[in-house]
Amino acid sequence: MDALSNTFAALADPTRRAILARLALGEANVGELAQPFAISGPAVTKHLKVLEQAGLISRSRVAQQRPAKLEPEALRAASEWLGEYRRFWDAKFDDLDAYLAKLQTGETE
Repeated sequence: MDALSNTFAALADPTRRAILARLALGEANVGELAQPFAISGPAVTKHLKVLEQAGLISRSRVAQQRPAKLEPEALRAASEWLGEYRRFWDAKFDDLDAYLAKLQTGETE
C-alpha cells in the first residue's frame, strides 16, 4: 500500500483520529491517551502502531514511558490530495450561489 493509502487507512478509525487530535496538544503516553476511551492500554497501543506505521506519529523512549508525538508533516500529502477536490467543490458551490442569486432576483436563462 502506498503512503497516501496508509494515511487514509489510519485516519479511517475515529479512535485514531481522536488520538491524533489529542497529540496535537502535545506528547502523551499510552495511559494518557487511553483515558477518554473505554478501551484498554493494549488496544491504544495497537492504534498507535497503525498511526506510527502510517508515519502520522513517532514514539520515543523516556525511562519506562514511550510517549507518542504527532508528526504533522505526514499529513501534508493527504492535505494536498484533498486540496484538489476542495478547489473543485469550491467552484461548484460558487456556481450554486450564482444560480440561487439569479433565482432570488427572478432572472431566468
